[in-house]
Amino acid sequence: MTGRPTIGILMDYESSGSFSARPHYAIRIAYFDAVWMAGGLPVALPYLAEALGEMVASCDGVVTPGGRYPFPDAWYGEAAQDGQIEPRFAFETELTQSLLDSDTPILGICAGMQVMAGLMGGHFYRDVRHELETRIDHLDERPAEEKAHSIAIEPGSLLQKITGRTEMEVNTAHREALRNQPAGVTVNARAPDGVVEGIEFPGHRFALGVQWHPEFFAAPGEPDFEIFRALVAAAETRGR
Repeated sequence: MTGRPTIGILMDYESSGSFSARPHYAIRIAYFDAVWMAGGLPVALPYLAEALGEMVASCDGVVTPGGRYPFPDAWYGEAAQDGQIEPRFAFETELTQSLLDSDTPILGICAGMQVMAGLMGGHFYRDVRHELETRIDHLDERPAEEKAHSIAIEPGSLLQKITGRTEMEVNTAHREALRNQPAGVTVNARAPDGVVEGIEFPGHRFALGVQWHPEFFAAPGEPDFEIFRALVAAAETRGR
């Protein structure tokens, strides 16, 4: 392989908004900037189910980003109710499963991490601030451009090897949180209140999920930047 490895970035979905009153894709520039600075070639991935196989084959690695949309009731450990499945959820679950099955490097961020865990049997709190005793807001006390709380990283984990840290400060912008540890998934980081902040999949080339948003701090010298560099490095090995 020559040149930069191709890193797909799944688009988020809006049924309407300030950009258009009609359904459209949307994603923050920071994801593309982080992948590019880390040495990858970022490309946007739309929800084309018929093209899923070609997308996975064409990408050396994939980022599944944050997003604000509800999971099915069963993922919260509740009885299923009749309801419409979110377009992003319908596509992202298939994409993520395909990436894991094909051992394609994947970095799940916030909602992307949660989908990775949910596919392995994870259940979630709908609102961690109301369902756990915690003094950490986790959602909107501070803007995502500011660090909000510390996390403890499991020594010897992939995340610890990537960042070189057993503790670091992170931003936060999430309502839901992983309630359990699914089989086949290693929890590699927690907030001081016990909320799961990171997961990884042993035995995979690179399958890492983080609850925070490292794209806001993906500058050389930052441990968040090393997360994107590690994804790109793993993607390079797939393309050989």
